[in-house]
Amino acid sequence: MKLKYIAIATLTTLWMSACSDDFLENKPQGTLSEGNINDPAAVELLVNGAYATLGCRYADSNDPHLYPVTNWSYGEVRADNAYKGGGGETDLWEIHDMETAKIQPNNGFLDGKWFNVYCGISRCNSAIRALRKIDPGVNKNKDIRIAEMTVIRAHWYFELVRLFNRIPYMDEDLPENDYTKVRNDEFTREQHLARIADELLEAAKKLPESQVEVGRINSRIAKAYAAKVKLYQAYEQNPETNAVEKINKSLMQEVVDLINDINGYSLLSDFQNLDLIEYENGPESVFAIQFSNDDGSGGVGRVNWSMLLNSMTGTGCPWQGDGFFLPSQDLINAYQTDANGLPIFNYQEYPDYGTVKFDEKGDYTLDNVSNNVDPRLDFITGRPTIRYKTYSEKPCGLWVRNCDAYGYNNTKRFWLSPESPQATIGWPWGASELNWQIIRYADLLLYKAEALIEIGGNGLEEARMLINTVRQRAMDSKYVKDFNDPSKDAANYKIGLYPKEGWTQEYARQALRTEMRLEKAMEGERFFDIVRWGIAKETMNKYFAAEKDNRIYYSNASFETGEEYFPVPVAQYNFSGGIYVQNPGYPAF
Repeated sequence: MKLKYIAIATLTTLWMSACSDDFLENKPQGTLSEGNINDPAAVELLVNGAYATLGCRYADSNDPHLYPVTNWSYGEVRADNAYKGGGGETDLWEIHDMETAKIQPNNGFLDGKWFNVYCGISRCNSAIRALRKIDPGVNKNKDIRIAEMTVIRAHWYFELVRLFNRIPYMDEDLPENDYTKVRNDEFTREQHLARIADELLEAAKKLPESQVEVGRINSRIAKAYAAKVKLYQAYEQNPETNAVEKINKSLMQEVVDLINDINGYSLLSDFQNLDLIEYENGPESVFAIQFSNDDGSGGVGRVNWSMLLNSMTGTGCPWQGDGFFLPSQDLINAYQTDANGLPIFNYQEYPDYGTVKFDEKGDYTLDNVSNNVDPRLDFITGRPTIRYKTYSEKPCGLWVRNCDAYGYNNTKRFWLSPESPQATIGWPWGASELNWQIIRYADLLLYKAEALIEIGGNGLEEARMLINTVRQRAMDSKYVKDFNDPSKDAANYKIGLYPKEGWTQEYARQALRTEMRLEKAMEGERFFDIVRWGIAKETMNKYFAAEKDNRIYYSNASFETGEEYFPVPVAQYNFSGGIYVQNPGYPAF
């Protein structure tokens, strides 16, 4: 069985909402406060409440579809991978402003995300304080549970650093009455990341390599997360301009060493298995948010509410969702490959691939489809006339809510096929218990390759092999077939492996960064990647220039230095009583 979390809410007093749990099959029993806990079972409820913050709705007005844990808006729409979608520019204008680099400190979706993440941190701190009071003779898992809470808290702090840069740090020893006294400029980005990595590694020492209960954090998760944090830390940024000034090779070596020390994972044989429930806690899953449905919690259950707005829609579509979070044409263009099946790095100089063309009768076909493409294009994006997963009634149509504004392409990742009995029928359209992967094994391979490339020297060859391992899986996956003639592929799929010849450090760096995008598109990581590499301004302004003919609302879009991080929300500045300072690139408070 999958782990199903008990939701427990608030900062100082926690209440239980209806939700079953593999850890404890308890029904809601009323109010539970940190101060009246005096037995191990009650402390476990606090622990489960901290786990719940990873994916569930757990407090009023904290709707995760507006402040998603998947970071689809913060990490993909804000980058060059995705359009906001929905009804148009004014439909969730807060995300439109993220997409067009017009973000301001009064954007409520920033304040909501900040608040939600600190709620998660507070739950971890509450659980740690309660665990400390428990006699280890009564609770043999005391130290393990404290380590689990430390990892979840580290996850949330890492999210904050990537999103907001200047953040206040509150641990379990800080009284909540003193929260407003903590400045947000006490530590630099690098100091925050160093502390987060250290806490993860300390937790790893106390955690078992595996846990019996699905979803519980183990030492391998802690080490993998520490490797990810150190990878970010290695790119040392100027605190005023956010420019990468130095790449710390010693930290890169620590990334390599940590990943070398992690065993027991492998790639799934087919990329498309990533979106099948039967494979979700399989060999590729390192750290995942566990979701569930029909679990006794009411309604459809603990499904991925962060994706509530994003199911496809349109005439003839089997679902009638809200149609947010759509792949950009630029992303689709990026999947083109050359005669050897390798990425075309200057793809933006080519005409748009696979555009919709209408005839005088209103019938449509895909135009400019002669080029080779990476098969992951049709594993990740839903394109008109192309088979949508295993749906047999019709191929993907014009299943976009506002085609005039956002084009005709939708998303396949993170959704089951519409006819699947595991997908919700009706609202919330397409919802299921499919997990969300925070870290998967392909990530570790690419993190290690990235570190080896930046170290240089003999490690370049191993990096090539690691990248090729990821590409080989895509090559070996079952390609999407033509809807009307299953003996043919749906496109000219061709993906090749990088040869030794010409594998210089600069070429390898470009290959790695491209592979990271193609393998992990729409997973909420893209914007954070380009900020880490120090190429956000260059990448986004090239994207706006390439896309403005397709998306008229990009005509005046421009990414400026300092916008690598969100502004500190004005509501949080007010909460601090005026002691917070604004991030560089935005007007001071």
